Amino acid sequence: MSTDFVAIELIISGITCVVSPCVPKSYTAPEEAIVTELTALRNFVNGHFTEAASGQVSEVVDPSTGEAYATAPVSGSADVDAALRAAAAAFETWRETTPAERSLALLRFADAIEARSDDLVKAESRNTGKPVAMTRTDEVPPLADELRFFAGAARVLEGRSAGEYLAEHTSMIRREPIGVCAQVTPWNYPMMMAVWKFAPALAAGNTVVLKPSDTTPASTLLLAEIAADVLPPGVFNVICGNRDTGRALVAHDIPQMVSITGSVRAGIEVAQAAAAKLKRVHLELGGKAPVVVFDDADIGRAAQTIIDAGYYNAGQDCTAATRVLAGPGVAADLTDAVASLAAEVKTAGPEDADAYYGPLNNPAQLARVAGFVDRAPDHADIRAGGKRVGDRGFFYAPTVISGLRQDDEMIQDEIFGPVVTVQRFSSEDEAIRWANGVRYGLAASVWTRDHGRAMRTARSLDFGAVWINTHIPFVSEMPHGGFKHSGYGKDLSVYGLEDYTRVKHVMSYIGF
Repeated sequence: MSTDFVAIELIISGITCVVSPCVPKSYTAPEEAIVTELTALRNFVNGHFTEAASGQVSEVVDPSTGEAYATAPVSGSADVDAALRAAAAAFETWRETTPAERSLALLRFADAIEARSDDLVKAESRNTGKPVAMTRTDEVPPLADELRFFAGAARVLEGRSAGEYLAEHTSMIRREPIGVCAQVTPWNYPMMMAVWKFAPALAAGNTVVLKPSDTTPASTLLLAEIAADVLPPGVFNVICGNRDTGRALVAHDIPQMVSITGSVRAGIEVAQAAAAKLKRVHLELGGKAPVVVFDDADIGRAAQTIIDAGYYNAGQDCTAATRVLAGPGVAADLTDAVASLAAEVKTAGPEDADAYYGPLNNPAQLARVAGFVDRAPDHADIRAGGKRVGDRGFFYAPTVISGLRQDDEMIQDEIFGPVVTVQRFSSEDEAIRWANGVRYGLAASVWTRDHGRAMRTARSLDFGAVWINTHIPFVSEMPHGGFKHSGYGKDLSVYGLEDYTRVKHVMSYIGF
């Protein structure tokens, strides 16, 4: 194991340590820091750890305490170039591997993730403040499953049958890797989104340079170290940095595809930059998922699911069940039930066994969520929460707000926090119109016992995923991705794998 992750494992176990090879000489801990020196993370390029060429670093903060526990490189253009050149060199051989060889590598990667699950859980909980127990049960198993799915999918890519579509000429379709893929992941699910990005790319024969969020790099770097035991050097690289690092990655000549999970603002910027060099773009952006509850729905089940899927990960999920549209006959009872259940939900640090969710990721996000609630219009009714919890870390209470109107800020804009809003609709047409009346189109759910209404509503909802009488389950075999300002392209499933391939037509004259 590298000295970098010996240091990480000690830090996430609550032991402050310094491993001298990891500490950039240019970094000096601020006087107000609780620890005298911070563990230094490093980029992972071409199979080994390396510091940023400039030596510049930024602090990595534990959101459950608000205190820095590590530093990470702020990679510049030289670091981006080195990582991309390593990936380009590795692509020349990785592209020649057979699907069976890539499949075996990903299967071994999945096994290694399970073997290092404790380390990954500790790193991710320190990264994000998520409850340790939920991270262990809800995130590590899907990581391994998604790798195993793409390991299998790599061997079953399909295309049009070879044949003579023109007399004396045989045509066939080749699905080929695109090349080097530049990928950017968010801070809400650092491990999960990394796997969603690199698993299909690697399965298809591409190589990757991935930039995690500057607030949550630790678990992604640990994934890179684990990958080094099963993948050739340069196939999977991780560089840390800020927005300027991401811009340099997208603008560079080498990557032929750019994939990002992030905000609408970031997605638009990436698409504009990629357009200048005609790169492929894969975008998974924001969401504002409606939960449409008709009068004949199972109200108890709907209310509990809204709580579970609305407050999971502190509502920091683009598919979170935070925008409820309730029928006229159930709106009052559903609002009462959700508010009552919300009062029982606990937010606390990662080691608290009773916590359902942890802190918001950073002080800016805490301020954003609080700002939405503080600006609530006079006609809004705060039924639960609506305040910060404690004065240490970035915790916000489970919040329920009713009485809102369709054009209110909290309805139209993604809050990305533990705030559930409830609107009362008067008819099926109004429910559909309100559900679709936002700029996002990622996910939605409909709640009814009427099969015809369920299928009719699912057809009319302008969202990339629609659940019926449930909300938020994912499976590796089915695609995830949105419409409108939620982006384009699919994660998971064979559709996700196909997004990382290009189609070539090969025609041979057979008239000799």
